[in-house]
Amino acid sequence: MAARSARCSSLNSETDFVAKNDKFITLANDVLAAVAAAGAADAEAALAAPIEDTTVGAYIDAAAGTLGEKVVLRRVARIEAPVVTDYLHRTNKDLPAQVGVLVGSDAKAGEVARDIAMHIAAYSPLYLVREDVPADVVANERRVAEETAKGEGKPEAALPKIVEGRLNGFFKENTLVDQAFAKDPKTTVGKVIENSGGEVSAFARFRVGA
Repeated sequence: MAARSARCSSLNSETDFVAKNDKFITLANDVLAAVAAAGAADAEAALAAPIEDTTVGAYIDAAAGTLGEKVVLRRVARIEAPVVTDYLHRTNKDLPAQVGVLVGSDAKAGEVARDIAMHIAAYSPLYLVREDVPADVVANERRVAEETAKGEGKPEAALPKIVEGRLNGFFKENTLVDQAFAKDPKTTVGKVIENSGGEVSAFARFRVGA
């Protein structure tokens, strides 16, 4: 199966009034189309992408002058996978979707990808698997856990087990496959993926203002 590519971008205005404006919505769609056509995978590349004989960055600046407030392209994510599932969540019916999620998977996991995307929208994982957590983040979490345990007067001999337990708690809170599944907290997202017989390779979550 050929890989499918999908992109999501975060274009921010200063007020809800502008965010609901048809000109802003058209701008956002034009920018996303240009970013996708250029194959940009981050904000820097996206701002340099061509659009109507200029760059996306200059195009946004010109539109901001018309809209009357600052408009910023904050973030761009690109996912390539055999199946890319998207989910948009509205918290205010009068505004565009406030949360957007992309999930990259194979065909088998694609059958549960929408439920996983909804879970991601609600639970905001930062990483897909533990191995994705940067080493400096893990080291800092371990240091904080050890200092906290010592401050609580825990026995020196018990510190390694306590630290690893608290680090495991960090993973369960921030790593997608370790999180309790929203639709069935008795299992994990990882188990849901495993039971599908497939694999989730990537995800991206965007929230307005975040």
